[in-house]
Amino acid sequence: MKHISLTLIIAALVAAPLSAQETYQNADIATEDLNGTARYVGMGGAMDALGADISTIGTNPAGIGLFRHSSAAVSFGFVSQGDAPTFTGGDKTNMSFDQAGFVYSRRTGRRSYINLAFNYHKSRNFDYILAAAGALEGASQNKLSYLKEADGLINLYERDGYIQSDDYAFSQVDYLYYNTLLVDPDGRTAYHEADGYTLGRSSTGYIGEYDFNISGNLDDRVYLGLTFGISDVNYRAYGEYTEAIVGGAGTVTLADERRIDGTGFNVKAGIIVRPIEASPLRIGVSVATPTWYDLTTSNSADLHNSTPYGSYTGCPVAESYDFKLYTPWKFGLSLGTTVGSSLALGLGYEYADYGSLDSRINTGGGYDWYYGDYYETTSPDDVMNRHTARTLKGVSTLRLGLELKPTRNLALRAGYNYVSPMYADGGYKDMTLPSPGTFYGSTTDYVNWDATNRVTLGLGYTAGSFTFDAAYQYSCQNGDFSPFASYYSPGEGGQGEACASSPVSVDNKRHQLVVTLGYHF
Repeated sequence: MKHISLTLIIAALVAAPLSAQETYQNADIATEDLNGTARYVGMGGAMDALGADISTIGTNPAGIGLFRHSSAAVSFGFVSQGDAPTFTGGDKTNMSFDQAGFVYSRRTGRRSYINLAFNYHKSRNFDYILAAAGALEGASQNKLSYLKEADGLINLYERDGYIQSDDYAFSQVDYLYYNTLLVDPDGRTAYHEADGYTLGRSSTGYIGEYDFNISGNLDDRVYLGLTFGISDVNYRAYGEYTEAIVGGAGTVTLADERRIDGTGFNVKAGIIVRPIEASPLRIGVSVATPTWYDLTTSNSADLHNSTPYGSYTGCPVAESYDFKLYTPWKFGLSLGTTVGSSLALGLGYEYADYGSLDSRINTGGGYDWYYGDYYETTSPDDVMNRHTARTLKGVSTLRLGLELKPTRNLALRAGYNYVSPMYADGGYKDMTLPSPGTFYGSTTDYVNWDATNRVTLGLGYTAGSFTFDAAYQYSCQNGDFSPFASYYSPGEGGQGEACASSPVSVDNKRHQLVVTLGYHF
């Protein structure tokens, strides 16, 4: 079989503009975990109206305005995917540094304060091992590549003995198959059916959020806050997808290693009011702008087959490109109250329309002679954005929490967190889209995740100016995994042909233990 030239594949790719990413990968970057201080986690994140916890800096910034003393806190712990299989590069249990920050509080009146705060927290933990297996009944990944060309979705040409295409629907997966398995040494093209598949993938990394806040209160009745946030993306993944050729004729394995790095920024604003002076009831409202991400993704993909049609192990296809991603606006409403000095109750709701995720193509730039700065221009990837609007939908997050203090120094906490499904019924990863997101694609699988349920428990102890808090969180999410989207070819003369796969169930069950050490001064 042919040996792929790394130089040739890069030469083919650079003819396209630097591109946007694909819907499912974008969704993974845009979502957030429930994480922060142990008190915040232990109450299910339902502290947006109660405030006085540094983790509210990123959800309702007005919560920082309820601090009446300066304080500092640091949080760390463990995250475990206890039922995960063993896979290359992935660990079931990982230590996690989750939060570090401080609040400086200064009195400006008898009952008024102005506060300045900084906080780091891990808004997304990518540590996860995905394993799936299922039957294919004659369908295959290479058949999908074959049908794309047969139906005119991609136009191929040969240059220096290698099959290439300039069409945006032509992915890295298609390139690898057409230069190894689909075309034999005599130039004949035919796909090869498969009995079944297995997939293993480990992902690691995180998104770190650095928040800077100014907030305060007016006469202990109205609390205002503004937060400027900077996000730092660090994503790594390695996966192997293997198909068994029909009749025990061998296997084909696609291996892919990918990383995504970059930064983003956002602005968050909030207000909390006590409408009745004699009542501790608080009402909170918050809004967060999109996070405007500037990202770089790079990968290395390789194809290995050992079949009667030949064997191939070659140098990997590798590429890197820049893209931008704008996440949706977020809107929050919250309630909080206390009963005496022994009970606190919190309720929070947040909404974000993930169908509005904006994948953007870097189209160029220039130099601003007046300001002496370089600037970059972008345009929306309309094809991918339309796919995103069909595939993703609005997400509601409900947070419930309580804190009981049986003694002055001891606090017991419990919480519940529900996140509605992000993926629309019938959503799929469309590898036939004429989009740069497809062109740079190196995998075809996807998961339509269902709702997320989180249950939390916690405790806290105060000794003078020092606080110790601990929390446990159990998170559960089920999903439907597909190795590739089913495709139906109209064929010639009405003789249609299908390349269909059936989803299999997967899950993401996590256990988290977080500990926070705090000091008030």
